[in-house]
Amino acid sequence: MVGRNWFGLTTRTSEISEKKWLVWASPTFHLGLLLVVLGHGLGLLVPPAATAALGVPESLYHLVAMVAGVMAGIVLVVGIVLLVLRRFILKARLRLVTRPGDIVIYVLLVLTITCGMWATIQYTVLNSGYDYRETVSVWFRSIFYANPSVGLMAVAPLAYKIHAICAFGVFAAWPFSRLVHLWSAPVGYLTRPLIVYRPSASK
Repeated sequence: MVGRNWFGLTTRTSEISEKKWLVWASPTFHLGLLLVVLGHGLGLLVPPAATAALGVPESLYHLVAMVAGVMAGIVLVVGIVLLVLRRFILKARLRLVTRPGDIVIYVLLVLTITCGMWATIQYTVLNSGYDYRETVSVWFRSIFYANPSVGLMAVAPLAYKIHAICAFGVFAAWPFSRLVHLWSAPVGYLTRPLIVYRPSASK
């Protein structure tokens, strides 16, 4: 598909319609998303035995995970709020170029982020008694073994279940949304002709 339709792997940028909000919203969202993905990678893919082997006490791990997770989550929340405000509330002309697929992916992202923050605050910040590394993380890794440990996820708090369902929804919608641009290596940017945006002559 990339070889035949590499122009289709695009964000369908709305920069030409509005830039003042985008210049803040987009970098904030992408930074928050990067930090959250890295945090999920450590929390879901690295078992407790690995951090223990490195000499990292569980108490220290959870403290760092809590502080870093909350900070990354706040950045991501600010980014998605700015993007939603920009597209659906503050700039009416952006709603005219918003497709149904865009609405679906925004809804899924908002739900995923909201449930993720809910789980973090409720079960990590306010109540440190629940250890997701013993249930949710083990279940997540078991998916890659083609033998999901369904029972572990069944006993997880509701916030984690909804968070996982919404995240899988994002992954399912990914190839059919503007998020597909993530998988296009920007190598061609080095040699392709410049795209020139010119403002309209009439104001």
